[in-house]
Parts: sequence; C-alpha cells; structure tokens
Amino acid sequence: MSDKLIKKLEKEGRIRKQKVGAIQVEGLLRQAILDLKEAKKILNIAERATYLLAYMAMLKAGRALLLLKGYLPDDGGQHKTVVELTSAILGDKFRNLTEQFETMRRKRNEMTYEAGTLLSISEAQKAFSDTISLIQEILKEVKAQNPQLELELDLDEK
Repeated sequence: MSDKLIKKLEKEGRIRKQKVGAIQVEGLLRQAILDLKEAKKILNIAERATYLLAYMAMLKAGRALLLLKGYLPDDGGQHKTVVELTSAILGDKFRNLTEQFETMRRKRNEMTYEAGTLLSISEAQKAFSDTISLIQEILKEVKAQNPQLELELDLDEK
C-alpha cells in the first residue's frame, strides 16, 4: 500500500485512522458473503438486483480491507475512496479486478441516480463472478493478518 496515497487521502480528509477489532472486519465480510448468497439465488432472473447485491458485497469487503489496514473512509465520496484504497492495497496484480470494482461503482451510481440505465444479464453475471474473485482475495489478505479467522466464501452453505 502506498504511504504517499495514504498521506494524500488523509490530508484531503477522505480517510481517517481507525482502531478496529477483528470482529468488525469479520462482520463486514460475513455481510458481504450473505449479499453474494442472495445474489446467487436471483442470478438468472433479476439482473439489476444481482448487480446491486454484488456491488454491495464488494463494497463491504473493501471496507473490511480498509479497516484491517487501520483506515475508514471519511468523506462524501466513501464508495470511491473504498475502491481507490482497495486497488492500492491489492496492487497491480489485481488491477483488472479493482478496475471492474470502479466500473461497478459508476454503473451503480447511474442505476441509482439516472433513469433508463440499461443492464444486461451478462453484466450481472460478470459482476457476480468478479465479486467472488475480489472477496476471495480480500479474505486471503485478512487471513494473512488474522490466521485464526475461519470465515470461508462458501456460496452453497445455508
């Protein structure tokens, strides 16, 4: 993670340091996994709802990652800040995935604030698939710092 980026975002008031316990990080990840389980149930019948649930799962997992690193978004553009820092933390190896996170953020904004935004079933399916990949990577990061975490991304569990 870039110290320069952290200092810049702190100076701009976009993030602040936050002491947090493993319980908060785990709680956000559990919610992200629950969102994905619900998205899976409607994947082929409700593309808009699937897309929005997948995005919310990504956002919650990204927030968990920021908390893990000791930061919390603290501005009016929290979603954008979460996407930007998630990208910085995961690094270039996951650039395509974090770019998709940014694309989903923008599309979610369009769907929320503009009438007539189109969304295909293939976009919803890709969002769902990419969300799984991002959450898996964030779980690896969290487990690297907190090996006793037993949380798994199992979409078949009840």
